[in-house]
Amino acid sequence: MKSIPQRTCCVCRTQKNKNELLRIVKNKNNNINIDETGKLPGRGAYICYSMNCVEKAQKSKKIEKVLEIKVENEIYEQMRNIVEKKLGGDVIG
Repeated sequence: MKSIPQRTCCVCRTQKNKNELLRIVKNKNNNINIDETGKLPGRGAYICYSMNCVEKAQKSKKIEKVLEIKVENEIYEQMRNIVEKKLGGDVIG
């Protein structure tokens, strides 16, 4: 039986299965993308599917520190949209 890799949310430090976290990736060209498949090449940071974690990540600039690059507001907006869809419109943390 294949084990599922564990990853840690860079905001709340909760360890979960890799497929339970949203991956934000910085590629070789220093572009930031949201990687819902978990397969894009590059340096990745993981965050919970939680509005609370997304808001804290933006305020604390935690993802920027992990990826060592400025993350634009539009990336945070995309993250919010993905979390809303994942939670089925329930935006409570």
